[in-house]
Amino acid sequence: MAKNMTEDEVRDKARSILKMEGHHGVTAGVGQLTTFNQLGFSGVIDKPDGWYLPDNKNDVAVVLETKASTIALGKKQIDEVLKNIHIVETQYKKVVGILYNGEDTCVFKGEKAYTGNGSKTLENIEYYTALFNEDHIDKEHIYELTARINNCLHFEFGIKNLYHRMIFTACALVAKRYNALMVEGMDYSEFHNAILNCLNKELYRDRQQNQKLSLLTEVFSEIKMNLNVDSDDAKEQQHVKDLIAQFISWVTDISDCLNSDAWRGEDVMGIFFNEFNRYKKKSEAGQVFTPEHITDFIYRILDVNQNDRVLDATCGSGGFLVKAMANMIREAGGAQTDKAKEIKQSQLYGIEFDREIYALACANMLIHKDGKTNLEQMDARTEAAGQWIAKQKITKVLMNPPYENKYGCMKIVENVLDNVPVHTMCAFILPDKKLEKTSAKQMKRILSHHRLKKVIKLPEDLFFNVGVTTSIFVFETGIAQDGKDVFACYMATDGLATVKNKGRHDVYGKWADIEDYWVDVVEKQSGDETCQWVKSDEHLSYQVPQKPFEIFEEDFRKTTMDYLMFQKGINTKAFGEKLLDTAMYSSRVSADDDDVTISLKKGGDGNGED
Repeated sequence: MAKNMTEDEVRDKARSILKMEGHHGVTAGVGQLTTFNQLGFSGVIDKPDGWYLPDNKNDVAVVLETKASTIALGKKQIDEVLKNIHIVETQYKKVVGILYNGEDTCVFKGEKAYTGNGSKTLENIEYYTALFNEDHIDKEHIYELTARINNCLHFEFGIKNLYHRMIFTACALVAKRYNALMVEGMDYSEFHNAILNCLNKELYRDRQQNQKLSLLTEVFSEIKMNLNVDSDDAKEQQHVKDLIAQFISWVTDISDCLNSDAWRGEDVMGIFFNEFNRYKKKSEAGQVFTPEHITDFIYRILDVNQNDRVLDATCGSGGFLVKAMANMIREAGGAQTDKAKEIKQSQLYGIEFDREIYALACANMLIHKDGKTNLEQMDARTEAAGQWIAKQKITKVLMNPPYENKYGCMKIVENVLDNVPVHTMCAFILPDKKLEKTSAKQMKRILSHHRLKKVIKLPEDLFFNVGVTTSIFVFETGIAQDGKDVFACYMATDGLATVKNKGRHDVYGKWADIEDYWVDVVEKQSGDETCQWVKSDEHLSYQVPQKPFEIFEEDFRKTTMDYLMFQKGINTKAFGEKLLDTAMYSSRVSADDDDVTISLKKGGDGNGED
């Protein structure tokens, strides 16, 4: 049973958790002697228990009211905090009020109760100052910006390599995230150095956990472009400055979205990378970038939560990890919570073999101010990778490995299954028949240790630019198949539509309902006409029903006639052509209300009798 706390002890606890400390531009503190009058609210002698008052009156102010742990947070106590909110609202438009007794917390956004994620845990001050942030990200605007950036880098900056364009922009976004000085009027040298210096400076602390983050600066430095940055011509110099100013403006707009607490799990960087990637049918390193809505779907069908430790051993640009991070942080109460820091530091794990794609994954995490995600550059097929995976205490696996045998697709799958704990749920996106085309010896080995539980066939146009049909294969590790049947179903459509030059998008807003429907079907393993139970000793994929065989009278007549002509030695093709010519050009045609009659002369020359 928790020890009862006095109001002073509760106040001290709140001070420790909230970290309401004054700094440049903010007056803040926790105590019991300071009046509102002393804080600039003339003539008001009431005393708040805590205050956070920015000099900029357009920013969010916070006021705290504490009670002993033995006092329930009822109407009387709520009226007290509302009174303090009214006082602060005389100078601030945005005010958060907090009522706390050491165990329970009541929060008010303005004068309205704020329930957030339902948690009554007291969070740090950044959590509460973020409550007034925008709650919507304009995806279409981001699509437009990324298209402009891609075209500018490709045709104006002359960066021909797809991944170099992606890395260049990602590094600019990282630099913007860490407040690098990038302003209109910069020449190329100033602009390039601003990014590079920021990367070197801001990555220093994060290198202590992830030494390989330095690879990001190496790859950025290697990017070459066909842009005349050393021209003495004044017009050419101004043109370069104008291009850089445009680029900075676009990057700033995207960065504002990424930095916003409006981010609700949309993989904005996934939007960004997919926009760049749509110009190639398949990446040079064998990766297929997973559509953002499918990463969310897999997160849900695996029932991932804020306490899971998530692995993607072929993480590519980090789409699955970003999606997991977003959803887990949202469940934890937001990006400003202490739990969010724990999620970033010790609950996300990724492996990527390709050097440049690994740099992209690092950038993707850093853009979300997360340099601590445990990313490793290694070959996921190797024993060393298996040993690394085994140390991480993984609880969920979400992956879209490279499909081709030359990249060791099934070796990667087996290595992951073998090195995560028993009863770990693992989801892999693979070609529909991949398991059945794998050698019998390898599949026997895999199924003797791990059980294929579910197969969800995905829409056939999902990877429209790759030309492969796929399914989600869900395994449970550490238990043999033992002939157990496999649940399978077929999501024939995701409701997305192909938009010219933009790929597939949820333009009609259908996906949310479709996703909910299929999450329910997969959980209940019933509820849709496509649901089936597949015998694992016969098939390891969804079995598309065969259309029943049908024969019509016309088919019978044609086959019989063909056979009779064959017996007589008649060339059916020549006969058909002769018959058609005769019917069209040597016949008499008559018609009444219902029928058209074609009459041929005996002998077929048009001169005989009918």
